Amino acid sequence: MQTYTYMDNAAATRLDERVVEAMMPHFFQTYAVATSEFGYSLGIESREALDAARVTVAQRLDASREEFVFTSGDTESSNMAIKGVALALGEKKGKRLIVSKIEDFPVLHSARALERRGFGVTYAPVDGDGFVDLDALEKAIDKETILVSIQHANQEIGTVQDIGAIAKMCKKKGTLFHTDATHTFTRVPLSVSHVPADLVTVSAHTIHGPRGIGGLYIRDKTPIAKWMDGGFQEFDLRAGLENIPGAVGFAKAVELVNDEENERLRAMRDRMIDRLLAEVPETTLNGHRTQRVPQNANTTFHFIEGESIMLHLDMRGYAVSTGSACFSRSLEGSHVIFGIGGDHERAHGSIRFTLGRYNTMEEIDGIVSTISDIVAQLRKISPLAPH
Repeated sequence: MQTYTYMDNAAATRLDERVVEAMMPHFFQTYAVATSEFGYSLGIESREALDAARVTVAQRLDASREEFVFTSGDTESSNMAIKGVALALGEKKGKRLIVSKIEDFPVLHSARALERRGFGVTYAPVDGDGFVDLDALEKAIDKETILVSIQHANQEIGTVQDIGAIAKMCKKKGTLFHTDATHTFTRVPLSVSHVPADLVTVSAHTIHGPRGIGGLYIRDKTPIAKWMDGGFQEFDLRAGLENIPGAVGFAKAVELVNDEENERLRAMRDRMIDRLLAEVPETTLNGHRTQRVPQNANTTFHFIEGESIMLHLDMRGYAVSTGSACFSRSLEGSHVIFGIGGDHERAHGSIRFTLGRYNTMEEIDGIVSTISDIVAQLRKISPLAPH
């Protein structure tokens, strides 16, 4: 059987066995719904497990347990943040939002959904590395702007924004600030004690935790309305039975990420970028060279389709993702590459490599050598490549 190397960890990560071990008792022993101290014993044990998990995840953000709501993942968290604020403030303060052009789809599509309901949305521009233009952002915030949502790091090119400066700008302007930290949580330091963000999206699926569990930090006294009807779970902000095994698994995944692992990921990332740029001609790095998450490398191999590279890599036992339109249901190339000023050729030739706990330096060397061979072969038959 062919050995398969997975390098699409931004999409989802392999579950850590220690996370599974932590979750198992809550499937078969402490499996009741979470009840209060006035409920039955099994329910009280479930409540205690949920509360302990909440404290663990919230503490990683320097937040209190009362400020953290468990959700089904980053998509729900960002929808809750953006639509919840819109419901709470739309009729009271104004109907204007600001998001960056390169946000991930939960934020981008939530903003577009509100746009269809009469909200005004400003799409903040970014520079060639993916950084938001802070001067343009400041000028765009007016008295009717109820929320600014700028990601902590980009899902495709990995560029890490200066959200400290953005959060302080919003605070000064009297506007709420949300950041999607799905790709930075536990990988890049983020303390809500130092960064005055009002809402922060996080998820377990990118840190070797279970899928279907995430969370939203909501700063105390932040105006936000319940947007999903049903029960009174999660401080009456989210309806639906709590995913206790998922929450426990999320907390365990958070505990397992440490500085040593992040440094190892950074070393692998840097080796990959350095070798690709040095050994594969006509290759462009997408995103900032150093101000990027430790697990991300994204490059465009000019004159050929990312789709072709990805399929050839798959046949040789490597999993990566591409910004090519052929792998987009919208049949459009990467909005992120277009957002940083790239053209169709750059977008369609982009490949994203995202690393995780189970990758090795030997795999980095292996995939770079393989790509060098694949790119050379594909350019021989490409009508775009100079011959």
